[in-house]
Amino acid sequence: MGKIQEFEITFDKNKVVYSPGDSISGTLKFKVTQSMPCKAIKLNCNGFCGVTTKANDTDWAVEEQYFNSTVSVAEKGTLKPGDQSFPFKFLIPAVAPTSFEGTYGKIIYRVRAFVDTPRFTKDFKTEKPFYLLTLLNLNDVPEIRGPNVSAVTREFTYLLVKSGSIVLQAESDMKGYTPGQVIKLAVNIHNQSGKTTSMVVASLMQKVSYETKKPTHDLRAIAEVEGSPVKPGKEAEWTEQMIVPPLPQSSLVGCDLIKIEYYIKVSIKSPEVTLVLPIHIGNVSLDKKGTSKPTTTDSSSTPTSTPTSTPTSTTDGEPNLPPRTAPKPAPRPNLRNRASLHVPASAPPDDGGQGATGGGGWPPYGEALPAKSYSQMGHLSPHTPVSPNSFSYAPGLTFPQNNRHSCGPIFSEGNASMPSPSPLILPPDYQSSSYPNG
Repeated sequence: MGKIQEFEITFDKNKVVYSPGDSISGTLKFKVTQSMPCKAIKLNCNGFCGVTTKANDTDWAVEEQYFNSTVSVAEKGTLKPGDQSFPFKFLIPAVAPTSFEGTYGKIIYRVRAFVDTPRFTKDFKTEKPFYLLTLLNLNDVPEIRGPNVSAVTREFTYLLVKSGSIVLQAESDMKGYTPGQVIKLAVNIHNQSGKTTSMVVASLMQKVSYETKKPTHDLRAIAEVEGSPVKPGKEAEWTEQMIVPPLPQSSLVGCDLIKIEYYIKVSIKSPEVTLVLPIHIGNVSLDKKGTSKPTTTDSSSTPTSTPTSTPTSTTDGEPNLPPRTAPKPAPRPNLRNRASLHVPASAPPDDGGQGATGGGGWPPYGEALPAKSYSQMGHLSPHTPVSPNSFSYAPGLTFPQNNRHSCGPIFSEGNASMPSPSPLILPPDYQSSSYPNG
């Protein structure tokens, strides 16, 4: 690097994950091989969000800045040969949003260093990113409690003259989950026609919206399970469980350009009928006893957004995602894994016996509908190997390689004191996404 070598920024205790309101301190270190004139040495700490309309582009169409601080650690003079060291310290504002990295936008935090040299002499620059985590305590989400139930009836015509209807009802045990928890789903299908339905499919969906002049919506199925068709005139119960993989939290409080939403979509292709159950993904588990005591961490929590009301259903297109609400869990039948995917096929069975009960929203009548297959990432082909880190992006975020059922990631930050609830998790790699929808 010419007259300067080993130009780098280090953070105290090698800490790279911080909380809003923390101070970030460290040292700028470099080695000078020859005496050189210097106009100034400056350090800058900033945080911002950038959104674009092109996948994986950094030419931002819209930006918003959260903070931008600069300090000068050396004034005009001559740098002598040898090792140079300049300590620094910045205060992170208490309102900065959680770090995020998606296909069409990012929330970025970094410390940069500049050695400003006289005219016609090469300047030197370096930077080091750090990550911000604002915990989402599900207990602070408005209307998070209560039943999460949705139902829809679809009238249709088949064989040109015959008519019939499908009554589809679904219920999830809660309206808020953390990575590693199990979504317990109960579905009732009443086929009031003379035609056999297609398979019933339940999907955990993620929708990331990027606000530009023409908003971009990146939609993908995170996990998917299938149940058997329902014969004419029959009524069937289907109970299933899905493990929530490492996912970014639902709310990016303080960011106006990126919005993350989750919902469970239950659908039948033929006849076409769909309903949705909106849910939240957070860092601090919902306390089923009704208090705000976290069940997975001793950390302080951050209140969050999005009021909710009643779940909505639709028969075409994607939902506008309103509400969230939570009832009883449902037992489940034996499952059969899709062997070609290297992920847990579903949650382990409950200790109490298996059955086809409806989970409190309706009586346990009708036949039990078996699960046919499970895909933890619906956008992958059956032959695509799945990494245990597929859904994560955070420094020190690790998964045990010998335990495919482990979905509870942890931080590893040396001596840094950080809580270990469900941590800072950014979205899956979107490079294979075949959407977005404008």
